[in-house]
Amino acid sequence: MKAVVVLSGGQDSATCLALAVRKYGAGDVAAITFDYGQRHSAETKYARRLAKRFGVSAHKVVRLGFYRELTTNALLDAAMPIRRGRKCPNTVVEGRNAFFLLAASVWAKSLGATDVYTGVSQADSSGYPDCRAAFVRAQERAIRLALDFPIRIVTPFMRMTKAAEWALAARLGIFDVIRDETVTCYNGIPGKGCGRCPACRLRNRGLREYERSASLP
Repeated sequence: MKAVVVLSGGQDSATCLALAVRKYGAGDVAAITFDYGQRHSAETKYARRLAKRFGVSAHKVVRLGFYRELTTNALLDAAMPIRRGRKCPNTVVEGRNAFFLLAASVWAKSLGATDVYTGVSQADSSGYPDCRAAFVRAQERAIRLALDFPIRIVTPFMRMTKAAEWALAARLGIFDVIRDETVTCYNGIPGKGCGRCPACRLRNRGLREYERSASLP
């Protein structure tokens, strides 16, 4: 095994999965999905479909039911309206990627894989603190020490805009898959989503920018 992909079922992680499969071949790629009580749990269903579509060698769904005992936010509490904040929306799940990357790395080590792919981005994100390059590099160093294993956290989109990500999907021949068979929406609506939440606005704005650039002579 060469790589484990953190697969949420959304645009970023699905494109990461395609990149890993392109690089290593489906037989050397595994995917891991986390069910932590999020309101957009439809992602898990779509993650399963994506894992099958790309033919990865293994797909594990890990339940992190304890999260609601630690913190609350609009992703864990469906009764809480989603709002924009000064720095980021109230959908931020504190420390989520720290848990995800550690768990994915533990599984990766058990499989003999050194690369862990994640679709986080600081270039075109909602300002989540655990999507920053500084965090990822620090987490990578900590995981290497904790596991005594040369884990490499791969972040293909760290400095890539959503428009550039759509262009990459087109080059990989998976544009329709990403557009129609992923769930990025915080309300769990596939494809274009609800069109109102911060995740939908970011995704759809990037799509419009890509389509405009693609139509230029």
